[in-house]
Amino acid sequence: MTLLQLKYIVKIVECGSMNEASHELYVSQPALSSSVKELEHELGIEIFTRSSQGIALTVDGAEFLTYARQVLDQASLLEERYKNAKPRKQLCSVSTQHYMFAVEAFVEMINSIKSDEYEFTIRETRTKDIISQVANMQSEIGILYLSDFNKNVINKLLREKHLVFHPLFRANLHVFISRDNPLAGKKKVTMEDLKPFPFIQYEQGSEGSFYFAEEAVWPEYSPKQINVTDRATILNFIIGLNGYTVCTGIDNGDLNNEKIVTVPLDTDETMLLGWITNERAKLSTAAQTYLDKLRTVIASHGYKLID
Repeated sequence: MTLLQLKYIVKIVECGSMNEASHELYVSQPALSSSVKELEHELGIEIFTRSSQGIALTVDGAEFLTYARQVLDQASLLEERYKNAKPRKQLCSVSTQHYMFAVEAFVEMINSIKSDEYEFTIRETRTKDIISQVANMQSEIGILYLSDFNKNVINKLLREKHLVFHPLFRANLHVFISRDNPLAGKKKVTMEDLKPFPFIQYEQGSEGSFYFAEEAVWPEYSPKQINVTDRATILNFIIGLNGYTVCTGIDNGDLNNEKIVTVPLDTDETMLLGWITNERAKLSTAAQTYLDKLRTVIASHGYKLID
């Protein structure tokens, strides 16, 4: 086993494909594939599963990746100490549902990092993709919620993928609506109140189901419904089309408070927000810093953290 082989494994996971990794490493794909197979044969494990859809880490591969990153970090420290070489740039990837507080914490994390080089990734994406990306070690951390409705299905999927859910805080449900909406001045709104207005929700793809929805509740029937994939679009539609969406109620500078307000939703349902990680993974320093910033941001919005 060589450090070069370990670097190959880490790069393949970062790129998500053998082909892209070979380009970034300036190594032919056959040579890269052969090196990985030699390592698998030497260790007696399968690191990647290979199919027509691409490659994915096995359970053994996910565990091996954790150790490989530790070895490379230690090798980098040796080089820095004795060869005055630059340390490896810090890496951190987070996959999250569309939460402003998750992005706010990511900004805080980057601002706190004292490093000349880093490469950070944040993906606001679909619920099933979050679970898949953390399971495949494309992301160290995933952020999503559980509710009475979805918890059995989501928890079962997490167990199957060897993922662990860590609760952060519990939020009562709110809606984002335009300040010009006639409901904007109410202390609470009901789903019946909202029926005349377009319901805007995050699209979960062809394999999605109600259990993967980012909205903890939804109207029994909505004559006007819009599916979107990004947060900027949903905010524009709330303003431009006088629509609404269900949310935690946390806002920040991204939310134009001159045009959009949050109003509590009259329901007993709540959202348990938390983060997931691979049970075999050891979080990087940057990922641990992100979690610290995440807790700080949540507390700053007045929510009680769950130990």
